[in-house]
Amino acid sequence: MANQASPNQVAARIAEAAQRANAEAGARRAKETKKELPPELGGPKGLEPTRYGDWEKKGIASDF
Repeated sequence: MANQASPNQVAARIAEAAQRANAEAGARRAKETKKELPPELGGPKGLEPTRYGDWEKKGIASDF
């Protein structure tokens, strides 16, 4: 059992891994390009009706 790391060592390794993961994610986001979509024709006015995972129209929600 002499090979076990102390809680402080484990916490330090986790913090280093988290920093690497954040750096990698930031690099991916920087490379990512946003697609410009054309405006929707004939779509719903106002908020997106599927914003909660259900279809909502005039205050009535239904699952699909």
